[in-house]
Amino acid sequence: MKKALFGLLSLSLLVTSCVPQKKYAELEAQNRDVQSLLDAATVKLNSCMEDTARLKLLEDQNAYLKANNQELINNLGSLTTLTSKGADNLERSLESLKEKDLTIRKLNQAITRRDSVNLALVQSLKGVLGNIDDEDIEIDVEKGVVFVSISDKLLFNTGSYVVSQKARAVLEKVAKVVNDKPDFEFMVEGHTDKRSFAKGDLVDNWDLSVKRATSVVRILQNDYGVNPARMTAAGRSQYIPVSKDDLARNRRTRIVVLPRVDQFYDMIEEGLKDVAIN
Repeated sequence: MKKALFGLLSLSLLVTSCVPQKKYAELEAQNRDVQSLLDAATVKLNSCMEDTARLKLLEDQNAYLKANNQELINNLGSLTTLTSKGADNLERSLESLKEKDLTIRKLNQAITRRDSVNLALVQSLKGVLGNIDDEDIEIDVEKGVVFVSISDKLLFNTGSYVVSQKARAVLEKVAKVVNDKPDFEFMVEGHTDKRSFAKGDLVDNWDLSVKRATSVVRILQNDYGVNPARMTAAGRSQYIPVSKDDLARNRRTRIVVLPRVDQFYDMIEEGLKDVAIN
């Protein structure tokens, strides 16, 4: 082994001694230049690889932005369509609101006119019946209609449907007012208390309440000239009490004055012609 190493060393010395010193220096210089060029090329290669990676990243980002841009363009088109439809819907809604507002105003005007007529009617009734005891007769407006409520003790004797002479004077005054208001119809309602009742030809409270109403209607028609076509007789029996404890208050006859339905609609039609509304 030692002999082999010694031989290689001797051979190296022999080769070195065979190459001129100047030539060897040139080779070393060339070798250094080549190494420098190689190092520079390696640096540039690495730089190019980094630039290529950045370029690839930029290309990916550009493709992503293009896709997003197209999506935004598509969404913008959809949004424009929706906005256009929304504007149309809003315009239709506004037109509908205007129509509803106009209808409400017309109805309010008709109701105001009806209330004015009812107020005038109440004043007329109170004017002719002003000397009657408030416990026996009541005049009021309920749910848009005027009513005159006359107590049982003023109109009838207990269990009877024959109108008393004292009550005829009241009915005469009521007839005067309703005859002066031909545009109104009215209904006479008989009301009883909840006590069971049967007497003679009267079967029950239904029967008594109806017969009391028809008795009042006949007197208004026959004695005081009220047009029968304007009147309705109705019996309500015991089922619409005004008091749970005071049975006497429940025994009453109501004359409900009703504006004709066609007259009410005439008021609305008049409102349609109103310049201020149109």
